[in-house]
Amino acid sequence: QVQLVESGGGLVQPGGSLRLSCVASRFTFTFSSYAVRWYRQAPGKERELVAGISNVGRIITYVDSVKGRFTISRDNAKNTVYLQMNSLKPEDTAVYYCNAVLYASAYWGQGTQVTVSS
Repeated sequence: QVQLVESGGGLVQPGGSLRLSCVASRFTFTFSSYAVRWYRQAPGKERELVAGISNVGRIITYVDSVKGRFTISRDNAKNTVYLQMNSLKPEDTAVYYCNAVLYASAYWGQGTQVTVSS
């Protein structure tokens, strides 16, 4: 099955930046065929869709709270999707997960912790 591995999380001060990576492997079809989304789960809150990018990379969406601060992108040659996070706020603290979808199949990574604190 498709394997997704997130990395790039850590501790950062408010206003700082991080870049998360999601590397895909063991997929049957080309990576460019998969739509990919970033979700986050904060303590005491429901899982939230943060950003998404379509299989061809033309359609990109963000939740309102991160617009202008986060950027999702993909490098299909490296089988990788990125989430660049700038101007981080304490409320961005969460475990971030990537999710890849092709037709009726969906795959999840293990998550990476992002903590924004002084």
